[in-house]
Amino acid sequence: MENQSEAITYSAALRKASPFYDERPDAADVSLLVIHNISLPPGEFGTPGIEQLFTGNINPDDHPVYPEIAHLKVSAHCVIRRNGDVEQYVPFNYRAWHAGVSSFQGRQKCNDFAIGIEMEGTDVLPYTDAQYNSLIKVSKEILDQYPLITLGRVVGHNDIAPGRKTDPGVAFNWPAYRQALAAILQDR
Repeated sequence: MENQSEAITYSAALRKASPFYDERPDAADVSLLVIHNISLPPGEFGTPGIEQLFTGNINPDDHPVYPEIAHLKVSAHCVIRRNGDVEQYVPFNYRAWHAGVSSFQGRQKCNDFAIGIEMEGTDVLPYTDAQYNSLIKVSKEILDQYPLITLGRVVGHNDIAPGRKTDPGVAFNWPAYRQALAAILQDR
């Protein structure tokens, strides 16, 4: 993409370039934060699978599940690894391809106005304290940059694609995360 010098990113992220993004229809309309989870292969952590998927380099021969997903053109703005490391694949001011068919409060195509953060994990395995600490720090920078994102506009993938998606799952500690977000927003 052009104008990468103008990219809005998380200051502490390890930057990785995904080709799966484009311009937002309205860059001033970023107003939703979507929390996801991912693990590749499913249920395995610390593998190169997520990076390979988000950069278009996944080898279908590496795992029996990979032929089903190798053709996908998907990305997220950030991935938070189990140890708390944050990888950024798409600048926040660009449209990452994370939400798919989605709707929030009657508005379709959430990718147009959402930021997507992937937690390395599964629906049922607890996330780590390091991940929550990093998620709160990333969220603070996002909320500071994008004031249209309010507490009620921080959702799970399951909220914008019900019946199709279940992440971040029952293991995600929404009460603690929302309490941290409320403190951030109170300090605005």
